[in-house]
This record gives sequence, structure tokens and C-alpha cells, in this order.
Amino acid sequence: MSKISNVILMLQYLENGRKYNIKELADKLEVSERMIRVYKEELEKAGIYIDTIMGPYGGYVLNQSIRIPSRKFTLDDYKFLHNLNVSDEDKEKLEIIADKVHGVYFNSKAENIELKDETKNYYNILTRAIKEKRKVLINYYSFTHGNQDRIIHPLDMFLYNSGWGCAAYCEKKKDLRHFELKRINKIELLDKNF
Repeated sequence: MSKISNVILMLQYLENGRKYNIKELADKLEVSERMIRVYKEELEKAGIYIDTIMGPYGGYVLNQSIRIPSRKFTLDDYKFLHNLNVSDEDKEKLEIIADKVHGVYFNSKAENIELKDETKNYYNILTRAIKEKRKVLINYYSFTHGNQDRIIHPLDMFLYNSGWGCAAYCEKKKDLRHFELKRINKIELLDKNF
């Protein structure tokens, strides 16, 4: 791919709010880690700033809203992806694609960012867990895995796709993840600290 195609593709990966380390991005774009750093510098020259998280669990995160031309997914495409059965190794790729399609349809709708009744309690529990550094058990819906129980270490709350999200370390995935409050089915504050 050309340099500009790779830069746009890198932005599309980062646009979902997930943290990617340099090696992951280099593997996805099939370039060297040095080129990922070059792409980041070029984006910053253009006014698109990518945050760098330092440390062993560090990486790049895009914390600003940018407008990348959409690829015009249809509602049928979304339904197809949502109902597609794939092998275990392709599930993560499918989840990223489904999230992109989901974003095309639901980012553009003007939803009220105020907390809905069912998520107010989730928000309160998660902010308490952040202050007290306590683990939380959630039942979370993902497009590819359905409902799953996960133990998370909540770190921060943020607005995501016109709704609230929680940045947390997920014990199941052994990585930092973002969880949308509207996709949490059940929540329980645990007596264990992290």
C-alpha cells in the first residue's frame, strides 16, 4: 500500500478508541515499527495528535474525534457481520469490523450523552471502583462473543460514541480494553483490590 493508504488505515484502527502498541500496528499494516513512528509524526504535523502511553502496557491511543471518510456500509452489511460465524482466530478481526460498521450507523445519530436510567447505576459503581481501586465483575455483550463474564480493573470513565465508556484492564484478555456502559448487562463491585 502507499504511505497515505497506510496512514489512513492506521487512523481507522485507532479511531475505535482502543490502544495499539507499535508492534501490533506494524503487523496490521505490514510495515516496520520505524514506519509506524514516521506515520505518527506525519499525522501530528497535520494536526492529528496521537497520545503515547509509556510503559510495558503502552501504545498509541487516539483521544480526539476526527472525520475519516466512511466506506458506505449498508445496514445489510452490518446484519451480515453481526450474524456471521467465524473461526476463533478471526473473531477479533470480525469484532473490529463490526465495531466500525456499528460506528458508521450509531455515531451519526444524535443521542443524548446524559446517562440513561439503566446505566446510571453502572456509572456510579464504576466510578466508585476507580476511586477505591476495586475489581468489578461485569457481564458484557460483544458482537462476536455474545454475553461474557469479565473481571475488570476500572481505570477511567470517558465519553465514547455519544455514550459513556470505561477504560479498564480485562483479566480475561490480559490487556487494556474499553467497555461501553450500554453493552453491560450486569455489574457487581467485588471486595478484591487491584
